[in-house]
Amino acid sequence: MSHTSRIHEVFAYLRVADTAAAIDFYTRAFGGEELFRLVEPSGRIGHAEVRFGPAIVMLSDEFPEFGMRAPRPGEDTPSCVHLHVDDCDAVVAQAQAAGGTVTMPPTDQFYGERAARVRDPFGHTWLIGSENEALTPEEMQRRYTALMTSG
Repeated sequence: MSHTSRIHEVFAYLRVADTAAAIDFYTRAFGGEELFRLVEPSGRIGHAEVRFGPAIVMLSDEFPEFGMRAPRPGEDTPSCVHLHVDDCDAVVAQAQAAGGTVTMPPTDQFYGERAARVRDPFGHTWLIGSENEALTPEEMQRRYTALMTSG
């Protein structure tokens, strides 16, 4: 018989080349709040936590000896962190001023959000979105189908 344990929380866990610098960037760019960090004697950060509103993102430096690597410079990561905010444009401007690269400017999307993408200086992509239209899943699907079949 299979037993399923209840999930209490889900955390994004980012590997970065310089966790201390990443925490500074995330604080300035997105208003993150550092909760704590664990530093090994060599100075590498083995674990840190940053709060973004109600969510926590975990971070660590690279530990290649354990197969834990940060994104390589210039390479896109296959995942992103989505911050749902009150004002997409304002957060994107703040992130850009802090040193982030806007890879998609704020744009109204078919799914009812104004959204943008920002690449942080450590190679991770952040999707920044704010709701500009309350839609049902059915309306989103209708719009998505229309978008994908037009051309």
